[in-house]
Amino acid sequence: MTHDLKRVPTRTAAAYGAGQLGAQIFRDTPAVLLPIFMTTILGIPPWLSGIVILIPKLWVIVCDPLVGVFSDRKKEAWGRTGFLGIGAILTSLGFASLFAIVEYPSPYVAAAAVCVLFLVASTAFSIYSVPYLAVASELSNDPHERTRILTFRMAATIGGVVIGVGVAQPLVFALGGGAHGWHVMAFSFAALCLVSMLIPAFGLRGVPLLKGTQAPGKMLDQLSSVASNKPFMILLATTFIQGIGQASSYTVIGFYYVYALNLVHIIPTFVIAMACGSLLSQPTFLYLSRRFGKEKCYVVGSVLWMLVTVTWYFVEPESPVVLTLPLIGDLTREGLLVLARGVFIGVVNTGFLLLSFSMLTDTVDLHRRRHGSANEGVFSGIFSAAEKLAFALGPLVAGIIMSAFGFVSSTHGVVQQSQNAVLGVVLLYSAVPVLTQFLSLLVFSRYRLDPAEISTGPENWEDAARLEPSPGLER
Repeated sequence: MTHDLKRVPTRTAAAYGAGQLGAQIFRDTPAVLLPIFMTTILGIPPWLSGIVILIPKLWVIVCDPLVGVFSDRKKEAWGRTGFLGIGAILTSLGFASLFAIVEYPSPYVAAAAVCVLFLVASTAFSIYSVPYLAVASELSNDPHERTRILTFRMAATIGGVVIGVGVAQPLVFALGGGAHGWHVMAFSFAALCLVSMLIPAFGLRGVPLLKGTQAPGKMLDQLSSVASNKPFMILLATTFIQGIGQASSYTVIGFYYVYALNLVHIIPTFVIAMACGSLLSQPTFLYLSRRFGKEKCYVVGSVLWMLVTVTWYFVEPESPVVLTLPLIGDLTREGLLVLARGVFIGVVNTGFLLLSFSMLTDTVDLHRRRHGSANEGVFSGIFSAAEKLAFALGPLVAGIIMSAFGFVSSTHGVVQQSQNAVLGVVLLYSAVPVLTQFLSLLVFSRYRLDPAEISTGPENWEDAARLEPSPGLER
């Protein structure tokens, strides 16, 4: 018996999307705060802090595909939700451990300890994130319905960014910037991650997923089969290149607002402005992607993002106050421009972030129709590994550039930096991500996916891709 999942219930889509809140906090907060924590609290040099982050991310290149293969093999017996539950618990514990210890015998001992803790936490996150991403390709046969489902994930992503980027650093600073501040942030955010990530673990139980035959052969055979999917490989390369630039920008966001803008207090407001722009634009991009195609909207969103990101190079930290707002206080002219950028970035972010994941589900659906196999976990594992590797190379790039420009580390919090060191931070926040975004669009120009090859309803499915509840997901 087949089940028409062309329209997924809002409750199911919302339960799926909620898990991304905690996942995004785990993804963003260490990316933003670990470099600051290591260089200003533990005294680790910037170049070494980049290596500390890189090593665990190199491991996930292997770990994520392994989790993908294993979750595919156990999908019929266990379902995806078992992985989500275990991954949620272990990821939350791993997050708290990263910032739990603020004193080590030496910076090098600190670097080794943080590296090990981050490796364990990253492994736990793989157990969650790979099956979680796979579910996006398994909930519906309709490519536009999958985009709709992903809008819920995108909304949770925005919430995670607001908390992980906009609240984390100001919270630590508000609590004095010492051990107490880091501990409060770590344990409260870990609890939030746990609650959020457990929602899909329970909410998706009993929900029918697309079912297909398991691809035969060993892991290398399955990876080879995935590599033959040209649209997927082009999309993979595109997002990987983008991720390096975006991660290098994430690494210095705290430094940028401290040294280049002198507006640390505006970070939460900026992130909220960005979140509002993103939330309001999602229905528009959902409509435009149906009307003009996902690829065109993706390119437009990327180009507009480049145009606004390059303006971060041109800032005036000492601009005059132009108005006073409740909760924010005095707002300078540059501060007002920062908030305007936030809204615009939020709008265009939706264009290429939402649609990149939507196109990922299209490439998985293409593989299912061509081969009759449902290796969503393998696809998700490879995609997730590439994303995490990019977000490891970004801090490494940032650390090398910061060290080259003379950035000075400390064990006593924020210290004065030279003009040249500040320039390095500014370039990492503006020119570097714009360059990588441009290079990624050159790669994406080769992306081709015939709409006729994407399933649009049950009448087009192969028998092997019929909809049945997974045995591991009964109510």
